[in-house]
Amino acid sequence: MRSWQVERRKRTRRLIELGGLLVKAGVVDLTGEDRVMIYGALICIAEKLKGDQREAARALWAAKGNQAFDTETATHKRADH
Repeated sequence: MRSWQVERRKRTRRLIELGGLLVKAGVVDLTGEDRVMIYGALICIAEKLKGDQREAARALWAAKGNQAFDTETATHKRADH
């Protein structure tokens, strides 16, 4: 496989995983798959990360993400038993 194909597959996988997070968080359903609205929301996130409350936002969002992943992991473990 050529190096550009490997890089393309890596990029594709990364984009699919990031899109999956939008679905997992409920953003896709809550916006009715409105790409303009989703893009606007992501721009707001980027602006927040560029602002003076960057660290507070990062800490809050990381905590919420960790909690959600932990809850999901625990739910899957219970379902497997």
